[in-house]
Formats: sequence, C-alpha cells, structure tokens
Amino acid sequence: MKLIFAIINKEDSTEVSQALTKSKFSVTKLATTGGFLMAGNITLIIGTEDDKVDEVIETIKAHSQKRQEIVPSTATYGIGVTTAFPLEVTVGGATIFVVPVDKFLKV
Repeated sequence: MKLIFAIINKEDSTEVSQALTKSKFSVTKLATTGGFLMAGNITLIIGTEDDKVDEVIETIKAHSQKRQEIVPSTATYGIGVTTAFPLEVTVGGATIFVVPVDKFLKV
C-alpha cells in the first residue's frame, strides 16, 4: 500500500479531485499555502494499492496544467530604494510524493 501526497494549484483542485473520485480513489483535500509565491494550493492525500499508483499519477497529470502568470515583485537597491516590476513565473502542475504505508486501518 502507498500514500500519495499531491500538491496542486487550487485552480486545478476541483477537476483533479473529481477525476480521482470518479476513478474510485478516496481523496482527502487540505488547503495549503506554497512558500515561494505564498499562493493557495491544495494538498491531496490518497491511499491506494501499489499497482494503482501509476493510475493516480496519470490522472493527476491529466487534470493539473502548468501555466505562466505575471506576479508583482520588488527589488531593493540597498540604499533604501525599492522598485516594483512584474515577474513571469510558472504555476500549476503537481508535486507528488509517494510513500510506503506499513499499516492501514479504518476504525
């Protein structure tokens, strides 16, 4: 048995979780915040059998897309002067961790 943690953009969360549920996977959804952009993410927790891990990953890939966004950024010149400028960053996609499960209980 494996436990999958998938960190996805909140814009993709509904589509990804619905696709996983439709494929008969149990999904727990947690609201999380990313460190770099301090943007909202969703962390999905999915427990599944070893032979279903690739199916879960493919479903996540199919429904979480990378995209470019413009975000505000600032630069400091060291003399008390700062300036704001737009910065293009890639957001979306998924970060996936798969870990082994020693024991699984539903009580």
